Amino acid sequence: MPQITVDHSHTISFDQDGFSRALHEAVVEIAAAKPESCKTQFRPSEYTAFGYEGLDELGHTVIHVTLGLLAGRTEETKAKLTEKVLELLREYIDEDGSVLHASAEVRELDASYRKFER
Repeated sequence: MPQITVDHSHTISFDQDGFSRALHEAVVEIAAAKPESCKTQFRPSEYTAFGYEGLDELGHTVIHVTLGLLAGRTEETKAKLTEKVLELLREYIDEDGSVLHASAEVRELDASYRKFER
């Protein structure tokens, strides 16, 4: 915990290392997570459809960040965290002329969540 996934159009150019480091620092500060518990996976999508555009049109790009946290954070904490994520996306994503659609959400991990480390 936290389990963070970043789903995005493959055409988005950004500093993933810098973004993940800043994001992990924010999660530690805002949601009281442990630094060594922060894990982020980047999942670029080969194709992103938007509205009525064809898949070969590159007028729009999409990025969505999901943060899975253990239960117990207040709604205020969750909102503060998602606002920080959007701020970091503005900072770390390069502008390429496309319309960027960025979003973030915090979800609570199910009570069945378990993990192990080797």
